[in-house]
Amino acid sequence: MSSNHKKSEPFDAYGAIARVYDRLNAEIDYAAWANFVEACFSRYLPNKPELLLDLACGTGSMTLELFRRGYDMIGVDGSADMLSVAYERAAEKNIAGALFLLQDMRTFELYGTVGAVTCCLDSINYLLDEQDIRRTFANVHNYLDPNGLFLFDVNSPYKFEQIYGDNAYILEDELIDEDGNVQAVYCGWQNHYDRETGICTFDLSLFEEREDGGFDRSDEQQNERCYSREQLHKLLEQTGFELLGCFGDWDFSEPQENCERYYFVARAKK
Repeated sequence: MSSNHKKSEPFDAYGAIARVYDRLNAEIDYAAWANFVEACFSRYLPNKPELLLDLACGTGSMTLELFRRGYDMIGVDGSADMLSVAYERAAEKNIAGALFLLQDMRTFELYGTVGAVTCCLDSINYLLDEQDIRRTFANVHNYLDPNGLFLFDVNSPYKFEQIYGDNAYILEDELIDEDGNVQAVYCGWQNHYDRETGICTFDLSLFEEREDGGFDRSDEQQNERCYSREQLHKLLEQTGFELLGCFGDWDFSEPQENCERYYFVARAKK
């Protein structure tokens, strides 16, 4: 067994698991999530936007789902490994036209404004201090059309305390290459949640089977910080947004005490 330890930068923390990221998150229904995005457009915008930014787009699941629905899409992510998978997926599905950019979510630059910005799968939680969130929100505001929408989600305090906590998890899956060969993949991680700082540390190890039956191991560490609804509402107001709603699910329901994720919808005031 060989080992390749990688110390990740804050916005490039998916080097080891980029290839299996979608398999490990197979339960995410991006079509239903995109339905919610479009429902927000219908509810809060007078006209359907044409150009969208998918911030921290990862492997491009939401980017490509919205592109298939007729939107012009820009995907921005800080991980070259994740964007590489996004490019491969677009090519496999014969999707041409979505633009992917390797940029930091706090300092990204576009050629002009967009009608709406999505930021999915708790990417905001990877910003570990309020100043970074303020910078990101201000940058999003800068590149939104007047009254454009900003849609993002975060993991809730309940999820940090009860689901993450100091728990350990192991996931296993199989990958099939273009020649039909089956490769076993195991991903294990140990969590540590510091309730004083609100930061949860994830120590991940990925084991990928080789042709000779051995396994290659890759290790990396990720961190997320827990934010309250009140903190994020305040930061949105400070950066020129009007909070239109914070929901516990895609049906626009109010968050419950055991809700694992908050969905924010904000309007850029200009």
